[in-house]
Amino acid sequence: MAAAGAGQRAWVVEVEKAVVDADAAVEVSRWQRHSIYLVPSCIKDLRPKAYKPQVVSLGPFHHDDPELVSMEEHKRRALRHLLRRANKPLEAFAAAVEEVADELASTYLDLGAEWREGEGKERFIEMMVVDGCFLLEVMRATGLDYAPNDPIFSRHGAVYMVPYIRRDMLMLENQLPLLLLERIVAVETAKPPVNFTMCSLLIVFQCQVARSQNSDAINRMVLRFMSPRPMPRSVSSLGLHALDLHRRNMLYGYYQTPRWRSDDMSVDADIIRSAVELHEAGVRFKKSHTESLHDIRFRRGVLSTPAITVDDSTEHMFLNMMAFERLHVGAGNDVTAYVFFMDNIIDSAKDVALLSSNGIIQNAVGSDKAVAELFHSINKDVVLEEDNALDAVHREVNAYCRKPWNQWRANLIHTYFQSPWAFMSLAAAVFLLVMTTMQIVYTVLGFYQK
Repeated sequence: MAAAGAGQRAWVVEVEKAVVDADAAVEVSRWQRHSIYLVPSCIKDLRPKAYKPQVVSLGPFHHDDPELVSMEEHKRRALRHLLRRANKPLEAFAAAVEEVADELASTYLDLGAEWREGEGKERFIEMMVVDGCFLLEVMRATGLDYAPNDPIFSRHGAVYMVPYIRRDMLMLENQLPLLLLERIVAVETAKPPVNFTMCSLLIVFQCQVARSQNSDAINRMVLRFMSPRPMPRSVSSLGLHALDLHRRNMLYGYYQTPRWRSDDMSVDADIIRSAVELHEAGVRFKKSHTESLHDIRFRRGVLSTPAITVDDSTEHMFLNMMAFERLHVGAGNDVTAYVFFMDNIIDSAKDVALLSSNGIIQNAVGSDKAVAELFHSINKDVVLEEDNALDAVHREVNAYCRKPWNQWRANLIHTYFQSPWAFMSLAAAVFLLVMTTMQIVYTVLGFYQK
């Protein structure tokens, strides 16, 4: 690289210096720290409300939204209740958050300088403490020491406000790092501070055990709040944030392994048929044994898929999970592949009715047509990897439907065995055919005997 001349342009000098000082390891580390993103306009414009919190702001991206400012007073009140119950000074919480302030700020991609420098950093720490304590209080809220007529932390609030807060916790732009909650809980429960430079080996071990226990407790608390169903398994490491943890809890177990040979190109993974068309081709539907989105299997003409409850939060949940998969490198595309798969087998209200009759879809939004339209809207502008995880299922189903014998057998079953009257008509026709054949045989035999 030639040295910069005296009359060289300033921007040229700056770029050339950056080229010389570039460190691949530093660049990789930089992108690994990000986990909370602003959704690009090309994604957000299709469904603007799906990515915007409606009741409460968590984190810096929507902190100054005038439509959410009314919740700030409730956040401060939650902070006071937590401090009174923990009997710990606020400075202890602020100091614990300050130790990881840079790490917390780095989780937000494109976080402005107004949150990082000078007074802005102190404002960031204040916001983290207030929002983190509020979120902990909401997830624990079973009355605690709040008034019975409290608008948020009461039975009334649990019915009318908490569902909206839970939905806002699904927004990718509205996340808090779970590391923040871990630090607050550590101070609240008087766990040893994780400052390894000041600890002996024994204390370091105790700190690590305490931190692991806190991580597991936070994971369980978040998952219990996000989904009332029992957790199928424990998540080994502390989640990045509530959306990431909820998504990981929906993805466990293994996908179906392919049974075709790698050199067999005659069976391609084209778009799968609708549920009604598959049913007419002889495919039967069955609810999977688990609720994992990985548990989609096709064996011997039976397509097993996990049961899913479709309600008012389903669209927002899937859209934000798909946006996270699209923006977070290494997250995979499991949720996107599932939505693509469901949109393929749901073309109309008849498909939804068929899946509902088999216990696969639990409709809580109204008509079957509304469910079909929901999956169509979610699947718009979907980016899917070439070798997605459900290719094995696609190939198996398509290969099964192409076999003529399966189609003939399915037509026979659908035509003559779906109603008792059709079956009785078929039985009567077979009986008459047998009797007619026997009569012809006896007539011919009698003729030759004479």
